[in-house]
Amino acid sequence: MVAWTDQERSTINSIFSNLDYEDVGAKALCRCLIVYPWTQRYFGAFGNLYNADAIKSNPNIAAHGTKILHGLDRAMKNMDDIKSTYAELSILHSEKLHVDPDNFKLLSDCLTIVIAAKMGKDFTPEVQATFQKFLAVVVSALGKQYH
Repeated sequence: MVAWTDQERSTINSIFSNLDYEDVGAKALCRCLIVYPWTQRYFGAFGNLYNADAIKSNPNIAAHGTKILHGLDRAMKNMDDIKSTYAELSILHSEKLHVDPDNFKLLSDCLTIVIAAKMGKDFTPEVQATFQKFLAVVVSALGKQYH
């Protein structure tokens, strides 16, 4: 179990309370698919992913990015038991979708970049450290089924 300080909990809640899920989710997933093109293989049913413009304008990618952020919202609301919260998602991604667990880290890095750009000077080193701790716990929980 991960220990969270009151300040860390407050920081994570503050980040999520100010997010535009549709905008940030889409931008983070688009960035991941463009920067790491091998991650596109999991999205073959999503339509045209032939270039950056196609990815950025793909409504299925935007919708899935939003869905991912709502999934993170579940983790934020269950910070004391993220592993159990994500047990079903871990099974889904490992056994049915066969997603390489390293891709969760790549997406978390892209999400950090997008949120840093949105928050600007408010994305201090302390905020970043807390956010990356949170994402590391989520990534670990999603990869649990692989271990």
